[in-house]
Amino acid sequence: MQFGIFTVSDITTDPTTGRTPTEAERLKAVLTIAQKAEEVGLDVFALGEHHNPPFLSSSPTTTLAWIAARTRKLQLSTATTLITTNDPVKIAEDYAMLQHLAEGRVDLMMGRGNTGPVYPWFGQDIRNGIELAVENYALLRRLWTEDVVDWQGKYRTPLQGFTSTPRPLDGVPPFVWHGSIRSPQIAEQAAYYGDGFFHNHVFWPKEHTQRMVDFYRRRYEHYGHGAADQAIVGLGGQVFMRKNSQDAVREFRPYFDNAPVYGHGPSLEDFSRETPLTVGSPQQVIERTLGFRDYAGDYQRQLFLIDHAGLPLKTVLEQLDILGEEVVPVLREEFAALKPAHVPDAPTHASRVAAAGGGKDATVHTGGDEVTGATAEAATR
Repeated sequence: MQFGIFTVSDITTDPTTGRTPTEAERLKAVLTIAQKAEEVGLDVFALGEHHNPPFLSSSPTTTLAWIAARTRKLQLSTATTLITTNDPVKIAEDYAMLQHLAEGRVDLMMGRGNTGPVYPWFGQDIRNGIELAVENYALLRRLWTEDVVDWQGKYRTPLQGFTSTPRPLDGVPPFVWHGSIRSPQIAEQAAYYGDGFFHNHVFWPKEHTQRMVDFYRRRYEHYGHGAADQAIVGLGGQVFMRKNSQDAVREFRPYFDNAPVYGHGPSLEDFSRETPLTVGSPQQVIERTLGFRDYAGDYQRQLFLIDHAGLPLKTVLEQLDILGEEVVPVLREEFAALKPAHVPDAPTHASRVAAAGGGKDATVHTGGDEVTGATAEAATR
């Protein structure tokens, strides 16, 4: 099972000091957090995509490429890649390039985002969100699996004889997770293709998460990819820890009360009871996280949100130390002991290459002019 962290890259005022970091400071903090995640033995670092304040991560591939150059084992992922408003051609190119630079340590989490105005900013209509997600992803898969693509759809100009470059590393595209909080159509899409399904598991009660995951599992089996309990599932989660639970609650409360997303709403106690948010001791986090299996089944990836709501970098790094030293080693052992042999591990580039019968050089060679792409025959016409 993979364990890691995800960040939404918010720039939020620290309610205990009144100080708001600059974009440059927050970006450097994200880079430091990612490197620390590998240092403490986590498996995954995932970065969101946003195009509006108070978030800074508008170009995840740029940031993840920097992190790839400074890590050796860390799996790099997006916490959301906006399949609805990004051009699938650009997604195909950017993430294949990142895949090469990271030597395969890359996957994506497709999503529609949670900011409605992003649609008109990129020339789309939010009312077409589901249709865009379906059409764009179908094209993206073809761009990665077919060397030459002829395509025509509803929401993008047609393609004729188009080759996306670079081709996927070893001829195997990055693994794709489909992230959704509330849309069964996205769970259906994940199941149809045999991809992973990730529930962010932060804002909703466990009953909702269970319904979404169960639906995905049933549809995964329906499409013939394996038994329902073999479907590839990931969960999020939100934690804040101190040695003593009372200290954790006392320290985290002002951040919770003033957080842009849920501040000035339910109390910390109510939110902790109704959602997976766990504020307490490492042992409480271990017990709560192990309990996710009771309603989500055996799953493959667990990501924690730990750096939001204005928490200072020093505090986030302390949280990572606790995760790496006290929490994740226990979770690894316990989840491994519980997992049946027929339930697969989380896909990696190496496992996918092996399943494909080995890697291959997927480079597309042509006789075209290096600058214009025109063939010699066409130039003489």
